[in-house]
Amino acid sequence: MHVFHRLFVILFLILFQGGAVSAVDSTVQILPNKSYYHPGDTVQLTVSASTGSTVRARVTYLNTFVTELSAPLTDGQAGLTWTPPAEAPRGYGVTVDVLDASGTVLATQSSAFDVLNHWIEAPRYGFLTDFSPAHRTIAPTLDWMLRHHINGAQFYDWQYRWEDLIPPDDRFDDGLGRDQSMATVRNLIDLLHTGDIAAMPYTAIYGVSWAFFQQNQDWGMFDARGNVHTLGENFIAIMDATPGSPWNVHLLAEFADVLDNTTFDGIHIDQYGAPKTGFDALGTPIDMADVMPAFINQTAELVQDRRGDAGVTLFNSVGNWPIDAVAPAQQDASYIEVWPPHDDYLDLNRIITNAQTLGNQKPVILAAYIPPERVINWRLANSVILASGAYHLETGEPGAMLQDPYFPRFGDIAEADQPQFLRYYDFIVRYENVLSVGTTAASAERHSAISLGDVRMRGIRSRDRVVPIVRAGADFETFSLVNFLDIDGADWNAPTTVGPTPLTDQAVSLTVERPVTAVWYASPDTTENMSANSLPFSVEAGTLQFILPRLDYWSMIVVEYEHGS
Repeated sequence: MHVFHRLFVILFLILFQGGAVSAVDSTVQILPNKSYYHPGDTVQLTVSASTGSTVRARVTYLNTFVTELSAPLTDGQAGLTWTPPAEAPRGYGVTVDVLDASGTVLATQSSAFDVLNHWIEAPRYGFLTDFSPAHRTIAPTLDWMLRHHINGAQFYDWQYRWEDLIPPDDRFDDGLGRDQSMATVRNLIDLLHTGDIAAMPYTAIYGVSWAFFQQNQDWGMFDARGNVHTLGENFIAIMDATPGSPWNVHLLAEFADVLDNTTFDGIHIDQYGAPKTGFDALGTPIDMADVMPAFINQTAELVQDRRGDAGVTLFNSVGNWPIDAVAPAQQDASYIEVWPPHDDYLDLNRIITNAQTLGNQKPVILAAYIPPERVINWRLANSVILASGAYHLETGEPGAMLQDPYFPRFGDIAEADQPQFLRYYDFIVRYENVLSVGTTAASAERHSAISLGDVRMRGIRSRDRVVPIVRAGADFETFSLVNFLDIDGADWNAPTTVGPTPLTDQAVSLTVERPVTAVWYASPDTTENMSANSLPFSVEAGTLQFILPRLDYWSMIVVEYEHGS
């Protein structure tokens, strides 16, 4: 059982009063009541602070002030409410000041929220894996997910058996002998739904227990010697999922049973990356690159029948395979588990942009497992993934970070690292309209259009350079600069122990072909830079020039152009 590490952000504000200097210690938390909001919903934010009498909040859309809210602090809490315009998808930033009775600012904290038509428009996908009868972290689980704006959660290994999903009794041991409770599963689904968080059941396209295979041997998928493919010796057998096969019919019936007898919001389908080919019991060749998209489409039709447009179908492209075949299928997002040889930090960007293109700009979710103690690794990896307009499956259980493909082996994020981790999630919600939704990866020419003078920016691998990742919208371009200068390794899945060397007051030049109306930047690296900062600029002979105040890990620069130019 994992106890929730509550997020305490200690802010010290230096006050000058009559020449005296005093430090004020305040803990500030902002908790939205929903993971996202539908058009027309009222946003409710609870602000908790250890000191102060009033809170004042500025709501912004990108770099534009929208409204100001205020409320008194009573017993350390204040409630803020606001109904945003119905326009969606749209992300908002919130900057909260805690004031004393005289109006002096004691502390400042930021958060975000967004308005979406459907959670899959911006899928901040998380996970749950504790379904034990003694589960005691249900309320902290919702608190953690809402604070990080997680709007969909994969229930990993919730099921009775891979081939028999819903247990015959409430209390059961799963296929690995874990003590589980279906009542806990149902309680968690209901709890997540109170925060508009979708609950997605883990399933496997072809894995069954050895006992089930022994009873249905002609359902298997075999190698050239006639031996059934397995995961582990006599542990999990691999079945033939070809449409119309006995296993295919059986598993789809299991999916229907789940959707008919639970309130899960769709189906999440896993595979194991191998085998890629085989034979059925009659010796007919099987190519899983053909079977998988057909199976996805069958599942999507079933989900549509049981859940309508609210339902979601996801499929795991293990090792980015077979992304060419499944990205155009009827899955609602491209979910990719990253494995070698995709080791370089920049391989994450290449996988994302390729999947976005193949999937006609469907959202992309990466599962890239990084131990939480490798802070430099996950900061750089998240910078690349999020700057590329994608999402990283990495948290959900309170204080957790996925570090292993068997989700119960997750690690715990150190309390000191949690504020930085949270800023990434606030950042992608706050700036989703220039990072992900409604944007596409820019051309290679636009990546080459930006220059930092003598700072190296070109190359195939990430090490010892600043990497530009460019997203384009209708009247803007977003230039994310990710800093790999002087790091001691370029592999996201091997320890990176030396962080990037920061740049300050860096001259930037950028080739432009349209009239520029504004330049601004923001960064999740510090609380101060979460808000958009306008930058003075000049344009001469098609070259835009400005000074970037600081680049630690990731600074996002947005260049706005004259409308319709």
